[in-house]
Amino acid sequence: MATDGTSVQATKTTFEIIETLHELNGAGVSELAGELEMPTSTIHDHLQTLTEMEYLLNNDGTYHVGARFLHLGEKSRTRMKVYNVARPQVEELASKTNEHANLMIEEHDWGVFLYKDRGADAVQLDTYAGMRVPLQTTALGKTILAHRPREEVESILDRQGLVAVTENTITERERLFDTLEDVRERGYAFDDEERVDGMRCVAAPITDSDGRAIAAISVSGPKSRMMGETFTDELPNLVRRSANVIEVNLTYS
Repeated sequence: MATDGTSVQATKTTFEIIETLHELNGAGVSELAGELEMPTSTIHDHLQTLTEMEYLLNNDGTYHVGARFLHLGEKSRTRMKVYNVARPQVEELASKTNEHANLMIEEHDWGVFLYKDRGADAVQLDTYAGMRVPLQTTALGKTILAHRPREEVESILDRQGLVAVTENTITERERLFDTLEDVRERGYAFDDEERVDGMRCVAAPITDSDGRAIAAISVSGPKSRMMGETFTDELPNLVRRSANVIEVNLTYS
């Protein structure tokens, strides 16, 4: 995480505790102290304060992130024009394909799932609204990167690196830029088991009047159902149409 030297250590500690609790799906004082390599007294004081402010729950000494964060996150999401405009298209895409349909934005160099809907045949996945993933690991993220200036993408990669999530994740910078060039030419991107083994995804960018990607929309499903022309032609056409409708509605709504 970048810093300009003006960060407040106590604030950083608070959020490190919150994020670690989220990652661990709950923990006690000693476990958190060990995980963060901090004194138990420091951890205890922060946990007590966060619990008193109703951001954490204390279940017999095990602390969990509370629902108050949901209120903040939902408020943030509903003020975004792209979410309100794109949501009906995401739901329509899920209904048409019977698979997962997703909406992603870029925030602080991460791909953030802003909304998702499940079709009738959609499998269980780990994704949820608010989940952050490295941009190059998803079709959604690659379409966003493909429609950003190269200098901006280089800066993102300098800060985030190219983390391998599966054997198919792109981890070489020049290979990624070659892929992004292909995405720009086609108008959509593929994810072939690059974030989740056994899953494929097709995504299209949602761009502004300058051609800059402000979000992306996708369909994802098991590799066994996303093969042949379904994967190479039908789904790309569907996501591109959905992206186009969103772009028009963003312009004139």
